[in-house]
Amino acid sequence: MSELKVTLIKSHIGQPEKLRGCLLGMGLTKREKTVVLKDTPEIRGMIAKVSHMVRVEE
Repeated sequence: MSELKVTLIKSHIGQPEKLRGCLLGMGLTKREKTVVLKDTPEIRGMIAKVSHMVRVEE
């Protein structure tokens, strides 16, 4: 199974609770933090919701 490298590039401050929940679910708590996640449909959906706040590398 492939992996995705996700980096938070924009702060979650001032964002709606749903978006903050997606970021927290992926383990992104601070700006410029990078996490490696499995490439699943659930993770892809979370990334789609916060696509304007994260950078994704495959």
